[in-house]
Amino acid sequence: MSANSRRAAAVIRNRARANRAEARARRAAATAARRVRTGPRSLATHVIATGAPLNVVAGATEALRAQARKAGIRGRAARIRRTLNGRARRAVTVYRYTAEQVAQIVANYKPRKAEYKAIRAALAA
Repeated sequence: MSANSRRAAAVIRNRARANRAEARARRAAATAARRVRTGPRSLATHVIATGAPLNVVAGATEALRAQARKAGIRGRAARIRRTLNGRARRAVTVYRYTAEQVAQIVANYKPRKAEYKAIRAALAA
């Protein structure tokens, strides 16, 4: 095999490798998007999916949790292991809400701040 043919084979091999990596990334993004649309998620994830700035996500999420408690809406419980301050991973119960449950929560939510009003409109849509 000459040097030129080895170089050409290497170019083809590298191009195929790059194409496989791109396809893998596209599949992963599509899978993640489908899971976000169809499955239950945390309230914070619902708020982040609206495109809200990260500095208002925590406040809006707490407000939505308060509305969920008032409405008696409990998401699906899940157990995760969370590391706190570099300490051992502790089992924590978290709640995941479907899009329908979030719509019910948002129906009762009457925010005052402009950022939260924008989040409410996006979640209601």
